[in-house]
Amino acid sequence: MEAKKLVLVFLSLALVLGLCQSFEYHDKELETEEGLWGMYERWRSHHTVSTSLEDKHKRFNVFKANVEHVHRTNKLDKPYKLKLNKFAHMTNYEFRSLYAGSKVNHHRRFRGEKTGNSTFMYENVHRVPLSVDWRKKGAVTPVKDQGQCGSCWAFSTVVAVEGINYLKTNKLVSLSEQELIDCDTEQNQGCSGGLMDSAFAFIKTKGGLTTEAKYPYRAEDGNCDVSLASAPAVSIDGHEDVPANDENALMKAVANQPISVAIDAGGYDFQFYSEGVFNGDCGTDLDHGVAVVGYGTTLDGTKYWTVKNSWGAEWGERGYIRMKRGISASEGLCGIAMEASYPIKSSSSNPSGYMSALKDEL
Repeated sequence: MEAKKLVLVFLSLALVLGLCQSFEYHDKELETEEGLWGMYERWRSHHTVSTSLEDKHKRFNVFKANVEHVHRTNKLDKPYKLKLNKFAHMTNYEFRSLYAGSKVNHHRRFRGEKTGNSTFMYENVHRVPLSVDWRKKGAVTPVKDQGQCGSCWAFSTVVAVEGINYLKTNKLVSLSEQELIDCDTEQNQGCSGGLMDSAFAFIKTKGGLTTEAKYPYRAEDGNCDVSLASAPAVSIDGHEDVPANDENALMKAVANQPISVAIDAGGYDFQFYSEGVFNGDCGTDLDHGVAVVGYGTTLDGTKYWTVKNSWGAEWGERGYIRMKRGISASEGLCGIAMEASYPIKSSSSNPSGYMSALKDEL
């Protein structure tokens, strides 16, 4: 019996390791059409992609162009590498439409006055650690996957709320993005995009957010389920905005808690990012919400932000990207310092649903 249990454990570990492995290819496969087709078939099997025969051939042409870009870029002397991830059958336009289409800039323009406190509580912080990693401190839940839904704003919000709740209670509770998508609809627009500031305001006004376990993610717009949302587990007292276009101010904030930020994530290299410190081409057309959960410096002196994404653990460095910090442009790489904000929680108190949430987590 014990032997069978051990076999099952080893099989489970093998499965997990297999899922974590990235898709690899050999240079020889690039030399012929036959080799490229074989690579495409292996990639489809690796990512369990199923399409009609007609679409399969169309997607092969897109795949070939992406293979060429990834291969050519990786031959250059860049501090980051690319890989053929689950987006390898998409054009960059399709990728941006589906995964970097939160329209943060649009919502930002039409929001009017900022909803956060006019103060910045970390203004007078003068000394910060050389590096911070809130994952190692236990304040960050595992990487999640938004799927083909422009709900990154909800994921970014939730990372920051989960983080401040951990810092005040020493308990990490996974919270519900779907509740924000379904219920926070006065200014935000579910899978059609939204803004983290507005989501923080909603959470404060409603009295908290319920857990992922109670209100699970569906990657689609839905009607607000009041029965599920009526038991908030974690509350906040408000939120503040980090002074815009100031990486030093952002660093002060990140030194104290995980921070919600918006970036321009629609670049070709961003689509296929695999590892290293990203310093690729990108603008400031904010189209994606993520969260900064740390910062540091590499052995060669390159400064970076540690950013949690919501495209699943297979993308990037197990779902994260390190983005170059301290560039000459005041808005930061990809606009990372333009629209940063964070929740405020002054005590360890939470709504009545909190104890039930802890049982769910266990």
